[in-house]
Amino acid sequence: MDTLAERRLQTVRDHMALECVCDWDAVIATFEHPRYEMYGSGAVFDGEEEVRGYFAASRTPFPDQGNEIIAIAHSGDTVLVEFWLTGTHLGPLRTPTGVIEPTGKAFRVRMAATFEFPPGGDKVICERPYFDQGMVLRALELA
Repeated sequence: MDTLAERRLQTVRDHMALECVCDWDAVIATFEHPRYEMYGSGAVFDGEEEVRGYFAASRTPFPDQGNEIIAIAHSGDTVLVEFWLTGTHLGPLRTPTGVIEPTGKAFRVRMAATFEFPPGGDKVICERPYFDQGMVLRALELA
Protein backbone atom coordinates (compact mmCIF):
# COMPACT_ATOMS: atom_id res chain seq x y z
CA MET A 1 0.00 0.00 0.00
CA ASP A 2 1.21 3.50 -0.82
CA THR A 3 2.36 5.69 2.01
CA LEU A 4 1.25 9.30 2.36
CA ALA A 5 4.73 10.42 1.26
CA GLU A 6 4.53 8.27 -1.89
CA ARG A 7 1.07 9.64 -2.74
CA ARG A 8 2.27 13.21 -2.28
CA LEU A 9 5.32 12.62 -4.46
CA GLN A 10 3.08 11.14 -7.17
CA THR A 11 0.67 14.07 -6.90
CA VAL A 12 3.56 16.47 -7.56
CA ARG A 13 4.90 14.39 -10.46
CA ASP A 14 1.40 14.28 -11.97
CA HIS A 15 0.87 18.02 -11.37
CA MET A 16 4.11 18.94 -13.13
CA ALA A 17 3.51 16.57 -16.06
CA LEU A 18 -0.04 17.91 -16.51
CA GLU A 19 1.28 21.49 -16.60
CA CYS A 20 3.51 20.47 -19.56
CA VAL A 21 0.50 19.34 -21.60
CA CYS A 22 -1.68 22.27 -20.45
CA ASP A 23 -4.38 20.01 -18.98
CA TRP A 24 -5.56 22.74 -16.62
CA ASP A 25 -8.62 20.86 -15.34
CA ALA A 26 -6.40 17.97 -14.27
CA VAL A 27 -3.81 20.34 -12.75
CA ILE A 28 -6.57 22.03 -10.73
CA ALA A 29 -7.68 18.56 -9.56
CA THR A 30 -4.26 18.03 -7.90
CA PHE A 31 -5.10 20.88 -5.49
CA GLU A 32 -7.25 20.82 -2.39
CA HIS A 33 -7.30 24.61 -2.86
CA PRO A 34 -5.49 26.13 -5.88
CA ARG A 35 -2.81 28.60 -4.79
CA TYR A 36 0.54 29.77 -6.17
CA GLU A 37 2.88 32.06 -4.24
CA MET A 38 5.59 33.32 -6.59
CA TYR A 39 8.67 33.78 -4.43
CA GLY A 40 10.58 35.87 -6.99
CA SER A 41 7.90 38.48 -7.68
CA GLY A 42 5.75 38.21 -4.57
CA ALA A 43 2.63 37.63 -6.68
CA VAL A 44 -0.05 35.38 -5.19
CA PHE A 45 -2.71 33.59 -7.23
CA ASP A 46 -5.37 32.30 -4.84
CA GLY A 47 -8.35 30.26 -5.93
CA GLU A 48 -9.22 28.52 -9.17
CA GLU A 49 -10.03 31.66 -11.19
CA GLU A 50 -6.75 33.41 -10.32
CA VAL A 51 -4.70 30.24 -10.88
CA ARG A 52 -6.27 29.69 -14.30
CA GLY A 53 -5.46 33.34 -15.09
CA TYR A 54 -1.84 32.69 -14.13
CA PHE A 55 -1.75 29.63 -16.41
CA ALA A 56 -3.07 31.69 -19.34
CA ALA A 57 -0.69 34.60 -18.71
CA SER A 58 2.39 32.42 -18.33
CA ARG A 59 1.66 30.36 -21.45
CA THR A 60 0.98 33.35 -23.73
CA PRO A 61 4.69 34.13 -24.23
CA PHE A 62 5.80 30.50 -23.80
CA PRO A 63 3.05 28.15 -25.06
CA ASP A 64 5.44 25.17 -25.00
CA GLN A 65 6.59 25.84 -21.42
CA GLY A 66 7.68 22.65 -19.74
CA ASN A 67 9.64 21.26 -16.85
CA GLU A 68 12.09 18.43 -16.33
CA ILE A 69 12.43 17.17 -12.76
CA ILE A 70 16.03 16.99 -11.54
CA ALA A 71 15.35 15.95 -7.94
CA ILE A 72 12.31 15.49 -5.72
CA ALA A 73 12.04 14.94 -1.96
CA HIS A 74 9.36 14.74 0.74
CA SER A 75 9.69 16.11 4.26
CA GLY A 76 6.91 16.83 6.73
CA ASP A 77 4.00 18.32 4.81
CA THR A 78 6.19 19.55 1.93
CA VAL A 79 7.51 18.17 -1.34
CA LEU A 80 10.56 19.99 -2.70
CA VAL A 81 11.35 19.80 -6.41
CA GLU A 82 14.38 21.00 -8.33
CA PHE A 83 13.73 21.20 -12.08
CA TRP A 84 14.64 22.69 -15.43
CA LEU A 85 12.04 25.16 -16.69
CA THR A 86 12.01 25.24 -20.50
CA GLY A 87 10.18 27.08 -23.22
CA THR A 88 10.31 29.05 -26.43
CA HIS A 89 9.44 32.74 -26.69
CA LEU A 90 6.57 32.48 -29.20
CA GLY A 91 4.14 35.12 -27.88
CA PRO A 92 4.22 38.65 -26.45
CA LEU A 93 6.04 38.80 -23.11
CA ARG A 94 4.81 41.46 -20.69
CA THR A 95 7.53 42.98 -18.49
CA PRO A 96 7.55 45.95 -16.10
CA THR A 97 9.22 48.00 -18.86
CA GLY A 98 6.84 46.98 -21.65
CA VAL A 99 5.99 44.16 -24.03
CA ILE A 100 8.72 42.16 -25.75
CA GLU A 101 7.57 40.73 -29.05
CA PRO A 102 8.31 37.03 -29.77
CA THR A 103 11.95 36.23 -30.55
CA GLY A 104 11.61 32.49 -31.26
CA LYS A 105 14.46 31.89 -28.79
CA ALA A 106 14.36 28.96 -26.39
CA PHE A 107 15.35 28.98 -22.72
CA ARG A 108 16.27 26.41 -20.08
CA VAL A 109 16.73 27.63 -16.49
CA ARG A 110 17.16 25.80 -13.20
CA MET A 111 14.46 26.38 -10.59
CA ALA A 112 13.03 24.97 -7.40
CA ALA A 113 9.51 24.82 -5.98
CA THR A 114 7.82 23.62 -2.83
CA PHE A 115 4.42 21.98 -2.79
CA GLU A 116 2.63 22.31 0.53
CA PHE A 117 0.09 19.73 1.72
CA PRO A 118 -2.40 19.80 4.60
CA PRO A 119 -1.61 17.48 7.51
CA GLY A 120 -2.61 13.95 6.46
CA GLY A 121 -3.67 15.04 2.95
CA ASP A 122 -2.34 14.26 -0.51
CA LYS A 123 -3.76 17.24 -2.42
CA VAL A 124 -1.68 20.42 -2.84
CA ILE A 125 -2.69 23.54 -0.91
CA CYS A 126 0.08 25.79 -2.25
CA GLU A 127 2.80 25.66 -4.89
CA ARG A 128 5.64 28.06 -4.20
CA PRO A 129 8.14 28.43 -7.08
CA TYR A 130 11.49 30.03 -6.23
CA PHE A 131 13.12 31.99 -9.03
CA ASP A 132 14.95 35.13 -10.10
CA GLN A 133 12.58 37.22 -12.22
CA GLY A 134 15.35 38.11 -14.68
CA MET A 135 16.70 34.61 -15.30
CA VAL A 136 14.41 33.84 -18.24
CA LEU A 137 15.16 37.24 -19.81
CA ARG A 138 18.89 36.61 -19.41
CA ALA A 139 18.54 33.10 -20.87
CA LEU A 140 16.75 34.65 -23.87
CA GLU A 141 19.53 37.30 -24.11
CA LEU A 142 16.97 40.05 -23.52
CA ALA A 143 18.56 41.45 -20.35
